[in-house]
Amino acid sequence: MVTRQLPKPAEIFELMQFKKPELNGKKRRLDAALTIADLRTIAKRRTPAAAFDYTDGAAEGELSLARARQAFKDVEFHPDVLRPATSVDTSTTVLGGPSALPFGIAPTGFTRLMQTEGETAGAGAAAAAGIPFTLSTLGTTSIEDVKATNPDGRNWFQLYVMRDREVSYELTRRAAASGFDTLFFTVDTPVAGARLRDKRNGFSIPPQLTPKTILNAIPRPWWWIDFLTTPKLEFASLSSTGGTVGELLDAAMDPTISYDDLEVIRGMWPGKIVIKGVQNIEDAAKLVDLGVDGIVLSNHGGRQLDRAPIPFHLLPHVRRELGADATIMVDTGIMNGADIVASVALGADFTLIGRAYLYGLMAGGREGVDRTIAILSDEIVRTMKLLGVSSLGELEPRHVTQLARLTPVTRDAVEPTRA
Repeated sequence: MVTRQLPKPAEIFELMQFKKPELNGKKRRLDAALTIADLRTIAKRRTPAAAFDYTDGAAEGELSLARARQAFKDVEFHPDVLRPATSVDTSTTVLGGPSALPFGIAPTGFTRLMQTEGETAGAGAAAAAGIPFTLSTLGTTSIEDVKATNPDGRNWFQLYVMRDREVSYELTRRAAASGFDTLFFTVDTPVAGARLRDKRNGFSIPPQLTPKTILNAIPRPWWWIDFLTTPKLEFASLSSTGGTVGELLDAAMDPTISYDDLEVIRGMWPGKIVIKGVQNIEDAAKLVDLGVDGIVLSNHGGRQLDRAPIPFHLLPHVRRELGADATIMVDTGIMNGADIVASVALGADFTLIGRAYLYGLMAGGREGVDRTIAILSDEIVRTMKLLGVSSLGELEPRHVTQLARLTPVTRDAVEPTRA
């Protein structure tokens, strides 16, 4: 029998612990975000639908993005027990330089449309965290301004080969002159993917005031105030705007891009050159044989070819083919620090985050990007400690199993027998 008694006032007072209220609304909502998904929820609440969907969406049925995220969910970890990892070293060396964490910020286009601080917030947060920042050809902050924001950190530049080759050449020269140490030569965008959310929203660059956008803006006046009271959007490469993102990309990009263009850019670029958008083993091997400094396994965040290969699934096969010395990075679908740990275990030298960074940006500007990095860092450290590893170098393929959900049908099963 449990003996009942009247509660003692002193014991009740011990349970009454009141936190000092946080009066800063931005800090309060960012502190409450415990995951990247939480930041996404805040971002969706604070950003007009067209701008949010441009970030959140992908091509056509959005199968590539969904499959990439599912692939990370379908990971089984295998921890080592009785192997203390009281302190964890998350630092690494990639492309000849340091990074405090095994991820950097990926190139994203039209970033100031998401939130007015744009690339400045990303570059500043990357500098503070000691990780690389990548500026897109379609960025909305100049090469020189990114360098000024992150003068001592690592800046990378992502290059599209444009129809007007001189535009691409001039951007290459400017990035080199500004001290960017790595060029991402992007190969997966000969034409724009069909981003249906943008078409349905009537999303254009710059955004247009229509009855639909005005109605959507009513509960989000801060976004429009920021947009209308800050400097006009400027692009790193586009001298004229007007139209949907797809129309702008198709007008600017050149579907005839080839290995000859890669050779020209290599001759102009003094730093490291990485090929972004590799999606099969054969291309990866050919590019490494040509002497590039690294590759990024990527399907452009699912924003180009829908039903494209899943980079995370491709990763261990490419690592086996290329050997230990090749620099292999991976992006697309990363929403948790555990995704990054799994990638490193299966052979990635480095990873890149795109949407996760933009969700933080939309949720709270520079402070939101800081929160993104803090969340992922905490998840990386916690996952490594639970696996019983103290450094990234201790992660091995044996720590991870990729559970099978999509099983390829062999060609023998579908090809007709020839007499």
